[in-house]
Amino acid sequence: MGDAAGHYFDADPTAPSAPRTVRLDLPDRSLVLRTDRGVFSGERVDPATKLLLLEAPDPPEEGVFVDVGCGYGPIACTLAARRPRAVVWAVDVNRRALELCRANAEDLGLDNVRTTGVDELPAHLAVDLLWSNPPIRIGKAALHELLSAWLQRLTPAGRAVFVVHKHLGSDSLQRWFAEQGWAATRLTSRDGNRLLEVHRR
Repeated sequence: MGDAAGHYFDADPTAPSAPRTVRLDLPDRSLVLRTDRGVFSGERVDPATKLLLLEAPDPPEEGVFVDVGCGYGPIACTLAARRPRAVVWAVDVNRRALELCRANAEDLGLDNVRTTGVDELPAHLAVDLLWSNPPIRIGKAALHELLSAWLQRLTPAGRAVFVVHKHLGSDSLQRWFAEQGWAATRLTSRDGNRLLEVHRR
């Protein structure tokens, strides 16, 4: 997902800006989203992300939700639109992605989206729901550190849903969750993309 111009997980992508829009069509709504070069899956909504949005269990009516690695915001904006009484934190290291996510939320009238970098989050933020197409390509050690930090923020009844392709390590990631003491269940699989639900035992 990166190239000579940089990676989507760089804080400040060096790829020249080339703004465009993509359309996200779901059974309950359609969203037109701004995107750009230098962000994850900037040319189309990633199929793994769409699987999560189609197949993840229905979120609670309200609470604190988080999209980790939000990119330009397809997950965060969908969550916020489906659950207007929830507060949805959209988190990324990529500043271009955060600006796009913020703009998309504003365009869609979603005033319950909060875009932020990891270092700007409230220290004691407790999370009721976490949805993520996580940044696998940052490397296994960095990914495990990232996911551990987020899972520790889950409330006792909180749930996390991750989508990961089998060729990018979904099965080993599921085993790792279990080794860390979390209950991890594969909810569905499509075209190699596995949807994993994680919660406290």
